[in-house]
Amino acid sequence: MRTLAQFVAVLAFGYYVVAAEPPKSKWTAAQRLETARLQQTREAVLSFERARKTLPNVGVYEDFRAVIHVHAEDSDHTKGTRPEVLAAAKKTGVRVVMWTDHRGPKPETWRGLRDGVLFIAGSEDGNGVLRFPDYNAEGQPLAEGGLRFLSHIEERYDASSDGFAGMEISNRHSDAVIDKSLQQYLLDAATDPSRWRKLVEDFKTYPDEFFAAGTGYRAEFFSKWDQETKQKPFAGIAANDAHQNQVFQGTTFDPYEVSFRNLCTHILARELTEPEIRQSLREGHVYVSHDWLCDPTGFAFGAVNNLGVFSMGDAAPLLGTTRLVAVTPIAAKLRLFHNGAVVHETEGTNLTFQAKTPGAYRVEAWLSVDEEDRPWIYSNPVYVKAPSLDMLALPSMDISPNVEVRRDLVYTDGPEDESAKHKLDLYLPKEKKNAPVFVFIHGGAWRSGDRAQYVPIGNRFAKEGILTVAPSYRLAPKFRHPAQIEDVAAAFAWVVRHIAEHGGDTNRIYIGGHSAGGHLAALLALDERYLAKHQLTPKIIRGTIALSGVYNLAVGEGQASVFGNDPQFRREASPLFHVKAGSPPFLISYCQWDYPTLPAQAREFNAALRKHGVPADLLYVPRESHISEMIAVAKENDVTATAILKFLPH
Repeated sequence: MRTLAQFVAVLAFGYYVVAAEPPKSKWTAAQRLETARLQQTREAVLSFERARKTLPNVGVYEDFRAVIHVHAEDSDHTKGTRPEVLAAAKKTGVRVVMWTDHRGPKPETWRGLRDGVLFIAGSEDGNGVLRFPDYNAEGQPLAEGGLRFLSHIEERYDASSDGFAGMEISNRHSDAVIDKSLQQYLLDAATDPSRWRKLVEDFKTYPDEFFAAGTGYRAEFFSKWDQETKQKPFAGIAANDAHQNQVFQGTTFDPYEVSFRNLCTHILARELTEPEIRQSLREGHVYVSHDWLCDPTGFAFGAVNNLGVFSMGDAAPLLGTTRLVAVTPIAAKLRLFHNGAVVHETEGTNLTFQAKTPGAYRVEAWLSVDEEDRPWIYSNPVYVKAPSLDMLALPSMDISPNVEVRRDLVYTDGPEDESAKHKLDLYLPKEKKNAPVFVFIHGGAWRSGDRAQYVPIGNRFAKEGILTVAPSYRLAPKFRHPAQIEDVAAAFAWVVRHIAEHGGDTNRIYIGGHSAGGHLAALLALDERYLAKHQLTPKIIRGTIALSGVYNLAVGEGQASVFGNDPQFRREASPLFHVKAGSPPFLISYCQWDYPTLPAQAREFNAALRKHGVPADLLYVPRESHISEMIAVAKENDVTATAILKFLPH
């Protein structure tokens, strides 16, 4: 139970707050608590939900809704509330709860997965620090290591950020706007029984709108954050500061469920495990949202260029045309910041901006509610940087002493103007008989590329004892599908019939490719029609390696110059729709910074293969882009090369 003075302070939602100047609003906080205003706000929220579009997850990460700075065992009023926290998390779709008990986690504090919710134990040390320690094998927190975030910035704007992974950019208590009108409104209601009954009735009818009435936008928090991100990556998180302790005259005004909906940290991670969640927080794969306004799931912000897609928290090289792109599930007012200054504004569900200057870029999304703008989403930055020399370095075109190259072997007849693409190169491991054979199909969006560009690939595997074949094929738009797969089938048939003459083992022939080449390799292994023209079947293929490939062309109309627009024709060209039992084993890869949709396609394709009983391994390649994946294969300890060598016998 709270005193009247305490109640007014906490119901105004502001512990130790020095009120900041909020963005100009039409209504005061007290006016927002009027029944008519609460009703108007509710109607706006309902309209957002009706307008919301479900956006497909086409990227690398899943969106896990998290609440950070939740107290469980640090005082009498929170003891025993863990089941209530779990119930509130499940009801609000929260998948991660991060405890921050004062004086450190208690032995009874939950850790790990419990009924689909991941609990992570941490502490608030009283000096403005949230700490989530690492643990030893016995489950005891270690003195060193773990994650640390600056907390309650309003108390220590000059705090050093050294040793911290990030800071709270929004704290449920600190963000509160305390003005005299709100304080007077609450005092008057608390001393007038009839008004008090009406206030409680309004809270029960409009709990989210009521709870959010006092919150605003702390510009000074973002100013400090922007200063930090100018210097180094520095993650921005939300703090619920949830206690469920604001009880007055029998009514709890901060139930966990309402608190969890009000403010969330959305963590973008590959899976719901503590190591993955910690890594994503450390790397800033995070955005903050006032979820009570509208479910933001599907929001995306990143940089896109010819190398790939770079998400929030990533460093994106400023190469060619580098665009900043944001997508929201409903129309909003979108503001793009560069090093703390607004450089672009638009209204809608999409923002696109060409970056010409390095720096930290972030996005805010605001929604119009009852004639005023309310903050909705705060992204973490993408750090656009000048490319490093290592990034621009191409692999050596030298041939290893134990490798022999035989070039320009014709694999099929055709018109003279097509002859250059109807040839292949062989990379032979010297002094090795009956070597396993790897037919590698180059990428280039079916419209560019040639075998001559892939000397490092041929040499890389030949020096390991694998006879590597690199064919060219005809290119679109002059030659549209199925010209490319027909050429690949002809090249493969040549290999079957002639590779023994060059020291290859016809019982161990594998096929693979990158990007468009991954599509072609997969299609050859799954659609028997192309090899049937050469009196062969896919059963002769011992395994297929599809690196960052395309498997479903039936969605959308991309690459129309290659595949046209006919849905059935595009479906027939898609490996996904030819998966069946008995197909060759697969190794499938996708990269952290791969092109849009390719990670999702890799996951979908892998799932389809496994559903039909086809052996399949899905490889995630961290810290590589669509292009750098191929450049890195030439390196000795490369993740992709290591997986390929494990897949291929040698």
